[in-house]
Amino acid sequence: MSSDHHRLIVLFRSARRRSTPSAVHQLHAHFSKLGLLLWPPFSTFVLEAYCKFNLLRLAHHLFDELPHRDPVIWSSLLSAHSHSDHPHRVLPLFRSMILQDAILPDNFVLATVVKTSARLCSIRLGKQAHAYFLASPYSADDVVKCAIVDMYSKCRLPGDARKVFDTITHRNRVSWTAMISGYASSGCYSDAIEVFDAMPEKDVFTWTALISGLVQSGDSFHALKLFVDMRREGVSLDDAFVLSSAVGAASDTAALELGRQLHCLTLVLGYESCMIIGNALVDMYAKCSDIYSARIAFERVLVRDVVSWTTMVLGEAQHGKAEMAFSLFDQMVIAGVRPNEVTFVALLYACSHAGLVQKGRNFFDSMVREHGIMPSLQHYTCLLDLLSRSGHLSEAEELIKSMPHEPDEATWGALLSACKKHGNVQMSLRVANHLLSLKPKDPSMYILLSNTYAVAGDWANVTNVRRLMVDNEIKKEPGYSWIELGKESCMFVAGETPHDMRIQIVGLLEELMIEMKKRGYVPETNSVMHDLDEHEKEQQLMMHSERLAVAFGLLRGVSGATIRVVKNLRVCDDCHTVLKMISSIASREIVVRDATRFHHFSYGSCSCGDFW
Repeated sequence: MSSDHHRLIVLFRSARRRSTPSAVHQLHAHFSKLGLLLWPPFSTFVLEAYCKFNLLRLAHHLFDELPHRDPVIWSSLLSAHSHSDHPHRVLPLFRSMILQDAILPDNFVLATVVKTSARLCSIRLGKQAHAYFLASPYSADDVVKCAIVDMYSKCRLPGDARKVFDTITHRNRVSWTAMISGYASSGCYSDAIEVFDAMPEKDVFTWTALISGLVQSGDSFHALKLFVDMRREGVSLDDAFVLSSAVGAASDTAALELGRQLHCLTLVLGYESCMIIGNALVDMYAKCSDIYSARIAFERVLVRDVVSWTTMVLGEAQHGKAEMAFSLFDQMVIAGVRPNEVTFVALLYACSHAGLVQKGRNFFDSMVREHGIMPSLQHYTCLLDLLSRSGHLSEAEELIKSMPHEPDEATWGALLSACKKHGNVQMSLRVANHLLSLKPKDPSMYILLSNTYAVAGDWANVTNVRRLMVDNEIKKEPGYSWIELGKESCMFVAGETPHDMRIQIVGLLEELMIEMKKRGYVPETNSVMHDLDEHEKEQQLMMHSERLAVAFGLLRGVSGATIRVVKNLRVCDDCHTVLKMISSIASREIVVRDATRFHHFSYGSCSCGDFW
């Protein structure tokens, strides 16, 4: 190779280091004029540069023109696709490499295929790559084993990941972190801690893998405990992701005071303007019932992506602020941010909980027409929920029969709940019979079925449903609510009160009951599906968990402060009426986050407009 060629290679390497695609184009043209693209070093340099800049179309064009494609060229192209937005293209390329060019994969290519399997969460492809690896000359390669551990972990198979992990001779930080993350994200807390404790050296990325994995698996309590442990050990928070995970854990547990403390920590560390932290704070405040602070956090996010906008749109929708949600969507489009599937779920949710049927139809139609998004089962379920909630039961039933997705139990459950609400007994029984034939897994579906048959007087099917629950060991989830008052928090289960507060709580609720009846309150005892007299039914309603939590807040909270309650189930009709009246009698704002939305009770009314 001449000295001129050497100078060209040096120049090209410099262009790649400076990340100047225009220089790469110019050198590509120069190499082509000189006929140098037939030389592997030059063609490899150009193709790798195109891959680095994610110019895959140009990379493919060059690749197809090459008369000789060596393993390095193939590796570059496969790796680029694996890291691109189109990882599904790796497998066809991998097959072409073997069948067309008769090139067998080396350890680097095998690692790329395994990493692609992890990105796609394709356990089938991952297991095939693992089997190929075991039969290859590279079966002892620790780099590929590390990729396999990560693949099984991301596919929620920590047991298989552990088997491979135990065969790695020289474990690096990546392999340890992948194993810890695999256990944590699969809910295997004790196993994750065991591997974490055995790791020779830990850093912020290891802690992040453990904490974020636990948040993903729904174990936010342990995630927050570990975050506190990490702070006590003095681990430097030079990565924003672990903070966003901790904020996410506060969101899941509705721990508003802790969330505020984490917000202060982000301010001290200078992370507030970071998009990932900003998005997490918006979500945390919205889920912790403080929509006003969520808006402030949103305004402070300097660079907003689709997640930023969608999180705020959904927050407004859940808090009954449909018009605000629509206004934000309009601002989002004007700002040039393309909405995604979740954005339209949020918009349809806003329409559903405000009874805006035509608005919802328009959004549903615009998904495909204006934004090129094909509706998923979740979108159809949202539209069906909107139609059925608003009393368009026949149209909802037609939709469920004609939609291109197989309706699941949640879809049928939404229709059945609406039929029951609107008193359409005939349709309720028809839908209930179909839902029962699906053998649902969700315990709440059996409760809905039992109540539907009870209202219709079909006691044979009530008995049948209850027998199925016993046979399948399905237990009704007990209703519980919890309230946070500064550093103090308390959980209430329906019918139970703390021993030391029972007299005060029950006494206050009885006083409120007397005042409410003076104002015209009549208990909706028909919702109590037990053979009890009217007084006993009233007492059972009075001991619902959200009422106990609100009474505790009135007794122990700061005078005039907003009472915030989180409930695991949907607020019943009678409690909804009672909480409106209590907000008027006590002159207090009461915010309840139930299983579907937020209710802001103030001066005798609710933000949902009695439509939920």
